Amino acid sequence: MAGVLNVPQSSFFRSIPSNQKIPRRTISIIRATSETPLSSTSTSTTTKEDQKLETSFTVPPNFKPPEPKPFTVKGGQTLDILGASLSLLFRLGTGVFVSGYSASFVPQNEIPPDQYALGVAGYKVKETSKVGPRPEKPIEIYEFESCPFCRKVREIVGVLDIDVLFYPCPKNGPTFRPKVVQMGGKQQFPYMVDPNTGTAMYESDDIIRYLVGKYGDGNVPFMLSLGLLTTLTEGFAMIGRMGKGSSYSPSKLPPKPLELWSYEGSPFCKIVRETLVELELPHIQRSCARGSSKRQVLYQKAGHFQVPYLEDPNTGVQMFESGDIIEYLKATYAQ
Repeated sequence: MAGVLNVPQSSFFRSIPSNQKIPRRTISIIRATSETPLSSTSTSTTTKEDQKLETSFTVPPNFKPPEPKPFTVKGGQTLDILGASLSLLFRLGTGVFVSGYSASFVPQNEIPPDQYALGVAGYKVKETSKVGPRPEKPIEIYEFESCPFCRKVREIVGVLDIDVLFYPCPKNGPTFRPKVVQMGGKQQFPYMVDPNTGTAMYESDDIIRYLVGKYGDGNVPFMLSLGLLTTLTEGFAMIGRMGKGSSYSPSKLPPKPLELWSYEGSPFCKIVRETLVELELPHIQRSCARGSSKRQVLYQKAGHFQVPYLEDPNTGVQMFESGDIIEYLKATYAQ
């Protein structure tokens, strides 16, 4: 008779309560939301021809979405994936698991064939988690990839299993860096806007406390509560990809944000996000860390679960495979 193996939470999933008051700004008008056409952020000097370039996109010639190949590295990207994997070591998997994650091994016949579950040695892994209230509209975060303070916020997004509309702010980015100054008064990252409450704020620790208080159980995960040590390990986690995802590459701004199914901690997702940031492409992240119910949503949508998975409403493209996604993004949006 098959037994059930319960996987207990290890020390890095422990959390401590936070009773510190969170400084915040309440804004009466959210100037940038997921419902606002992205082309509206263009400056007044943009010509009609520029606007046409920014809003007209087609699938690259001879493009065909690749077949998903689990755990396969595209030729020439082995070092990229290895470098991006260092974060798992330094951050002990923070952001890889949803809050309250637990797992057990059950016989295969206990999991319906149309339900996502990882198979291991003739068994299926049954995963559960505990999430808080869901935001009606995606949280909006202005940030860039190679920033340790921004990474802290991306990790809590995975823990809370909430969707976020990311506005990339690479160095010399012409669109969203100026927007942050316009909204908050200074160029500092990350910057969060919650269109559900009208709250906006800087400071990664304040953002984390706000998110766990509003959309979690009020407790800051242990690995995000260590102050300077948290920031240092976040920085060490980026050593293998130093500088990637931080500088702007000229691009065409799409009218609608892209959608990326991913989670912090996946090296395959990280290299795709680097490209999205460098091209300053707004994107909604459908967070799907282990224990997320959105794994089942993607499984039903695409007939397979694998991340990253990109959906581009500007061209209709839907595709797996990180290396091919990067090539597609550059072919479609690089200028």
